[in-house]
Amino acid sequence: MKKLYKTIGLIGKPNHEGAKATIEALHQHLQINNYQVLVEKSVAQTVNIDQVTIASLTEIGEQADLAIVVGGDGYMLGAARVLAGFNIGVIGVNRGNLGFLTDLSPDTLIEPLEAILSGESRSEQRFIIEAEVYRHGKLKSSNSAVNEAVLHAGKVANMIEFEVYIDGSFMFSQRSDGLIISTPTGSTAYSMSAGGPILTPNLNALTLVPMFPHTLTSRPIVVDGDSEIKLILANENYENLQVSCDGHVILSVMPGDEVIIKKSEYTLRLIHPLDHDYFNVLRNKLSWGNKLY
Repeated sequence: MKKLYKTIGLIGKPNHEGAKATIEALHQHLQINNYQVLVEKSVAQTVNIDQVTIASLTEIGEQADLAIVVGGDGYMLGAARVLAGFNIGVIGVNRGNLGFLTDLSPDTLIEPLEAILSGESRSEQRFIIEAEVYRHGKLKSSNSAVNEAVLHAGKVANMIEFEVYIDGSFMFSQRSDGLIISTPTGSTAYSMSAGGPILTPNLNALTLVPMFPHTLTSRPIVVDGDSEIKLILANENYENLQVSCDGHVILSVMPGDEVIIKKSEYTLRLIHPLDHDYFNVLRNKLSWGNKLY
């Protein structure tokens, strides 16, 4: 029988005992079943594996058919921003807390993984966004985000002032601690904590969630996912401003800068077990009530 996946990349949180044990078990199982296995270099240095084939995240994206990411959602996000640029499926094994992006449990891993490797799986595309910072009309910095891009001050509880435009049309000006622009994937992350709506992953939409606005009438709003969102920073702001991408990558922003956020040309291809149910995930992670009868 022809293998659906020939080369598999293993990516895990370095110096995490649980992730290390799972990577070692996965490597042994996959090698026994004649898969070519690549281990991401940062975790490869910490695992006890003989004759390990080491690769960078980029090399895994280029050479592997499937990537298995072991860790929490935070670690998954870092890997996903790189892997989204390649035609590779991504599976998450949850070694973190909530685990909205990491389907498989490390305690019952092999059976559902075998089913996925044999083709019994579901695939979905999650779009990601790009954040670009312009100064005097010139691009100064940019990065991608799977969950959200957040405009905020460098200091806690430091109010900033900015204007928001959607596809060139003025939307509002605001004084607040910042603004969260979230994808449907990120709607269960920082955006949800700030009072934003939960969006099902298949929606082509973005949410704008104000952070502690200096008005009682400011509310989260959902816009079309193909919108270009432009934020113009007032010249009166303090100089220490930032745009955070997934809470990992920080872009420096100055008063008067323009920040443009829009959908990326790349998408993240997530692989799920056949029994994956998004609403079941929400019920379990958020402690929603089950059926009455």
